[in-house]
Amino acid sequence: MKWCWPHHAEQVAALAGNGMGQHHSDMDALADVRVLIVDDQLPFREAARMVVEMTDGFEVAGEAANGEAAVEKARDLRPDLVLMDVQMPGMNGLEATERIRALDDPPHILIMSTHESGDYRETALHAGAYAFLPKSEFSMDALEELWRRATS
Repeated sequence: MKWCWPHHAEQVAALAGNGMGQHHSDMDALADVRVLIVDDQLPFREAARMVVEMTDGFEVAGEAANGEAAVEKARDLRPDLVLMDVQMPGMNGLEATERIRALDDPPHILIMSTHESGDYRETALHAGAYAFLPKSEFSMDALEELWRRATS
């Protein structure tokens, strides 16, 4: 069974972790972190876009609906961070992660899944991701914290 992200604005705002307003933090002084969102489900891409756009210091560089497009967009757009779904038709997120990590000056990749961390965590790290996060835990605070860890 494939997971479906909520369509309601209240649920998306709750995902953001801080209502509908801008989130302010010590990220404010930094240049924007350019994020590529990769997921085959449009509702999750929309929710992730909202979280990224609501988080100060982050901006959406682009979106992709599959692994093949993710590799191409990562090469062309040169994002700082890729939010990568695991299960997608065609090339899955793990293979796409390996291919993106092989690019010159590759971005940091955060693997995300509807499955809990025990299912994919080690596999994601082995593929070259710097972290794994269940989609249910994705929020503005998680985005900021995981970016801090990736760059420290």
